[in-house]
Amino acid sequence: MGEFCSAWPKAEQRAYRWKGFLAVSAAEGKRPVQADVARLAGVSQAMVSYVVNGTSTVVVPEETRRRILDAVDELGYVPDRAARSLKTRKAYMIASVIPDITNPFYPAFERGIQRVAETHGYDLVIYNTDGRSTNERKCLRSVLQGRVDGVVAVLFHATVRDLSALLEQGIAVVRLEATRKRADTLNLPLDNLYVDNASAACSAVDYLFKRGHERIGMITGPNGPGRARLLGYRRSLTKHGVSPDGVVVQDGGFDEESGYRTMRELLELPTPPTAIFAANDTIAVGAMLAIKEKGLLIPQDVAVVGFDDIPAARLVTPSLTTVTQFQEKLGRRAAEMLFERLDGSAPESGRCEEMPYRLLVREST
Repeated sequence: MGEFCSAWPKAEQRAYRWKGFLAVSAAEGKRPVQADVARLAGVSQAMVSYVVNGTSTVVVPEETRRRILDAVDELGYVPDRAARSLKTRKAYMIASVIPDITNPFYPAFERGIQRVAETHGYDLVIYNTDGRSTNERKCLRSVLQGRVDGVVAVLFHATVRDLSALLEQGIAVVRLEATRKRADTLNLPLDNLYVDNASAACSAVDYLFKRGHERIGMITGPNGPGRARLLGYRRSLTKHGVSPDGVVVQDGGFDEESGYRTMRELLELPTPPTAIFAANDTIAVGAMLAIKEKGLLIPQDVAVVGFDDIPAARLVTPSLTTVTQFQEKLGRRAAEMLFERLDGSAPESGRCEEMPYRLLVREST
């Protein structure tokens, strides 16, 4: 290692000593531990634990936090999650169950969950169900058999009965729902977060009526929030004195191909709709493609409204009028409710909390 000079600056002396420590440790196959980080950073081992484990109740000065993180990087220290779990009887892992990992709605939602999880020192694992009943139950069984402390779930089929085994094992559960849940579910320690999809859909269709449209079609999927959005669509028609049987409602899937295929069928009708409300933005993008292929203009010939405000909604031409649910904020609040349940600050009974939406008017209407 060469000659050690006591006249060197203290920082260089410390770096020199620890280079020697690292060389010896590597040769002996030793793994750096928390105490090593504390010695290198010049702090207590408890302070290291606060920083690396994400303890949110202790305020650590920024300069101290930076020293600890620099020491972690220099040593290549990796926290022993298994040892921590044995000590606290927690897994420090939460799960998110979603119906379609390819749906652009979910990345921002998951980002919101992950950011909150990280502040609590937790990791996040994501399960994809493809919106199928069997897959939902399979994922819930996997969660039950695995080591997770809580679940944020978007479920189209699974019921409270399917979640009861998780609740009995003390696994916290927060559901993202399309409507307010019945009061009887609030007797359980099961939390629900929802956007009033029916009211949001009604507002979107109301806007189309305000723009002078009377023959308004809808393209929706068979499951999940599509039912609530269809209810809102019909509510708006009734409000404006239009019989739901007098216009076209088409059931497709929740993807771009379904929107494209169904829109082509609608445009072949003797009296096609002059406006379309799509149950999500991917459907709307497919519908817009079909309209353009027909040689029609948006919104002059056919206006289009979507739902969700995915990134593509601002990028398509013309830009898409849509309903935003503030996905990242949804994910953050769902995770906050989960950790309130885990740290004991939530009430014993379940909660049902409504989140906001907003109609974003763009060029497609």
